[in-house]
Amino acid sequence: MATAKIVLDKDFRIGEVDPRLYGAFIEHLGRAIYGGIYEPDHPEADKHGFRKDVTALVKELDIPVIRYPGGNFVSGYNWEDGVGPQDKRPRRLDLAWNTTEPNCVGTDEFAAWSKAAGSDVMMAVNLGTRGPDAARNLVEYCNHPGGTYWSDQRISNGSKDPHNIALWCLGNEMDGPWQIGGKTAEEYGRVALEAAKMMKWVDPSIELVACGSSHPAMPHFPQWEATVLDHTYDHVDYLSLHTYHRKTGDDLASFLAKPLELDNFIRTAVAACDLIKAKKRSKKTLNLSFDEWNVWYHTIEQDKQIHEEQPWAVAPPILEDIYTMEDALVVGCMLMTLLKNADRVKIACIAQLVNVIAPIMTENGGPAWRQTIFYPFLHASKFGRGIVLDLQVASPTYSCAQADEVPFLDSVATFDEEKETVTVFAVNRSQDGPLEVGGDIRSLPGYEVVEHLVLEHEDPKARNTADCPNQVAPHNGGNATLQDGRLTATLPKLSWNVIRMAKQAS
Repeated sequence: MATAKIVLDKDFRIGEVDPRLYGAFIEHLGRAIYGGIYEPDHPEADKHGFRKDVTALVKELDIPVIRYPGGNFVSGYNWEDGVGPQDKRPRRLDLAWNTTEPNCVGTDEFAAWSKAAGSDVMMAVNLGTRGPDAARNLVEYCNHPGGTYWSDQRISNGSKDPHNIALWCLGNEMDGPWQIGGKTAEEYGRVALEAAKMMKWVDPSIELVACGSSHPAMPHFPQWEATVLDHTYDHVDYLSLHTYHRKTGDDLASFLAKPLELDNFIRTAVAACDLIKAKKRSKKTLNLSFDEWNVWYHTIEQDKQIHEEQPWAVAPPILEDIYTMEDALVVGCMLMTLLKNADRVKIACIAQLVNVIAPIMTENGGPAWRQTIFYPFLHASKFGRGIVLDLQVASPTYSCAQADEVPFLDSVATFDEEKETVTVFAVNRSQDGPLEVGGDIRSLPGYEVVEHLVLEHEDPKARNTADCPNQVAPHNGGNATLQDGRLTATLPKLSWNVIRMAKQAS
């Protein structure tokens, strides 16, 4: 049996976990909204039309913030279309996704639903077809208490209290040629600067996220970041990153190595931020918002056919990836990579939340269920709080088309000082057999293992469906033990593991 070693010391720390690291994203896209969170004719619908069964699953994930309303959608969105009496709202062509937007759900409805789901809203503004004026009006509508045109409109629309949205995105993927109203770095930097100034003049308490490159393969990355931040550094609080991992053919070894790219992407973006910090002689350190991330590849070809057969449909079933056990492992590794960079990654949003490349799936008029990727996210959100420790890992490695020296063991640890708990997250990438892990935990005397959760399946391509919603689900039958500061655990092949330790009562 292959063996690996970890060394954990509570005094060697990477950074504190910002709860917003476990954010999510819902866009007006496919069945994310209509048929996802909102289905007025469903038996589980509440009086506002939102599905209570879906809301319960969202609450189970304990998501602190949800990014809305896009995504590519926001770059052609007139936010005023989504407020006021629903029967008077216009139907619009959505050029981003070749669909029709009925505007049944808008700012007020989403803010109320998000609150019911236990989450805050992370609002994106349209800097594609619109600009600073519409953005500052939306801040006034959402956050000003009353006595002005837009705040009084909110009150007359039924929301007496301000929504108090604290976090705002200055557009979406503005470097992409697919983006409605896409811009050069100079063009975007200028408009983002003016929008940032005006939005903060309306509400100085808000935090702003500037668009970084759409993904690390863009030819202008990281020069885009440097140019944009040269304009906006003094007025924004975060830089956004987006990435989606895809599997090519049957090369599982390379797929499991993909998150190594994510770490390099983060480090390069941090370097761009720090370059502009040095150039401006600034005392401010700019952090990152990884506000779109996930696995996405199953439905790409299928979606092309849907668009051709159903142009301008309302809520067509697009981007509905049905995730496998393999995908859950990659999502787990992505989560661990975000945690390993918790000193600079403060916000992250799994994209998306319901139906569209999502941990939660639904059938119109039918059930809702947890996809395989639901579980690593649930475990990280529930147990990955506190301080990320600088875990030292020694593991055997393998080589593949994606990278050389890929460690079989990917692992990270968090330490909650207040609750006196430690959690070790670990993935065994080996396709051949289990991995025996030994750990040095002597810096935490008096601790014991309270649970070893395992997500595994004999078929790496196993998935959960409406008919078999629990085909892939975690069990607590892991064998981790801790004695005299020595941790031992066997990680099954191709498994996600959560080893929870707590201080014994004296």
